[in-house]
This record gives sequence, structure tokens and C-alpha cells, in this order.
Amino acid sequence: MLIARLIADPAALETQLDAAIAALEAADMRVAMARMVDYCGDLLEIGLPDGNPAAFRRILDTHFSPSDVVVAKGELRVPHVFVSDMDSTMIEQECIDELADFAGLKAQVSEITERAMRGELDFATALTERVKLLEGLDEGTIRQCLDDRITAVEGARTLVATLKSRGCRTVMVTGGFHHFADPVAEMLGFEHVVANRLAVADGKLSGSLIGPITDSLVKKNVLCDEMAALGDTAVSLATGDGANDIPMLQAASYGLAYRAKPKARDAADGWIDRGNLTSILSLLGIPESEWVAA
Repeated sequence: MLIARLIADPAALETQLDAAIAALEAADMRVAMARMVDYCGDLLEIGLPDGNPAAFRRILDTHFSPSDVVVAKGELRVPHVFVSDMDSTMIEQECIDELADFAGLKAQVSEITERAMRGELDFATALTERVKLLEGLDEGTIRQCLDDRITAVEGARTLVATLKSRGCRTVMVTGGFHHFADPVAEMLGFEHVVANRLAVADGKLSGSLIGPITDSLVKKNVLCDEMAALGDTAVSLATGDGANDIPMLQAASYGLAYRAKPKARDAADGWIDRGNLTSILSLLGIPESEWVAA
């Protein structure tokens, strides 16, 4: 059975639901159930005996916009492991773009970042090019950038704290840098971090990286390794926003795209476009009364 949960404009929900049901049935996808989940506010649940998940998502996207949605095969469960991207997912910014601003190179670096996130550039090449542009920047600038520029996405702390309270392991894996990711992970409550390492010499960035690059394959492998350690019945949740998150999103039991680029959004099991990161808790069926403030 396919189960969709979604949060949309409550004022238009009845009309939107009628139109969505008609579209689903016209596509030979019979609706077995449509109900409000009363313990989770304005959460709507729709069930199909069978059908194509991608087609199901497309119809929901057409008739409920903006919305927060997840489509799953069977009943949704609280995950055993949560693996998330950092930049533009757990924090509002792209760290390398903000750091480049201190070197007067933000426009140039941001353009490369945007193309990489859209999947137009190879991630490793794009990262290497951007890091090279930062050569000579004082290492202390990173601390200033963290203090002055980097802010958590609304709901990030509550999402992580609530999942941890349910026994979920939390991992942040990013194509960004440990210089940023380690303090951000501590701020948000993540238990483990995988990231790239900037090379530093005499207190200045060297314009290169130390060790292998954390790219899309590494992100996927981190999630798969975490799942393998928990056993065959483990449930995983992944969040991200860019093309390099796609393999990780697809490998997860529930891959959710947060305010994402089109390619990542299309590849995911659902998306968060309307609310903040606490919408994920509602989609998982965790009532607000059980959220953990952080």
C-alpha cells in the first residue's frame, strides 16, 4: 500500500483533495482512504492499494502547492537513523559562499555553487575550484563567519532533539568543511559528522583539501553503512537540497528534499516546501505535544 501524508493550506484542503482524488482515479490509482490525522494538526493522509509512487507524488504536487509531503510504501515509522546535509538544509547558508564573501569573491563562488547544486557541474571539480579561490584567507575568518553569518534553519534543533529522544541516531554528512560542520553539529545536536577538511598552513587556507572528497557517493555510503549496522529492519530518514544529495535521498527509507533544487526534489520521496523542519515530525506522525524543544 502507498501512504501519502501531506500538510497544505487548510482553507483550500477540501477542494484540493477532491481534485487530487479525481486525478488519481483518472490515472487508474484507486484511493482506498483519505483522512485527517487528528493528533497531528492539519495532517492529511491518503492511501492507495497500489500504484506508482512517482506518479502519486506528481499528482499531489499538482493539486497541493505549496505543501509538505512524503509518500511511503506502507505505514510510516519513526526512523532509527537520520542522515542530513548541512548547507541550505540544516543551516540557512552555503558556508563556502559566505566565507568567499570575506575574500570579495562571493558572486564568483556562489555561481559555481548554484550550478553544482543544480547538477550542472561535477561536484568534486566545483568544490576544488571554489576552495582554490580561497587560498591565502586567514583561518580566523572561519570563526568570524560562523559567528556573524551562520544561522540554523527554523525547526532544526527541535527535529534533531525529538528524533534523538525516540532513539534515532543523528548524522550530518556534508560536502562542506569540518571547520564549519563540527560547531554546527554541536549547536544542533548531531552525534556524528562527515565532511571535507580544508588544508591550512601558517594560519591561512592553502587553497586545497586534505583527504578524499565527501561527495554524493560518500553521502550515500554513510547512510548505507549506518543502516547496515542497525540491521535489515532499520528505517532511515535523509534530508538534503542539492543534486549531490540525490543518491542519499534515494537510498533512505524516507528521502525528503528541503526547499530543494528541482533535480533533488524530483528524486526524493517527498519535500518540505511550506513549513519548517518540524513539518518532518508531523509527517512521521509525532504530535507537537511530544516534540522536544532544544
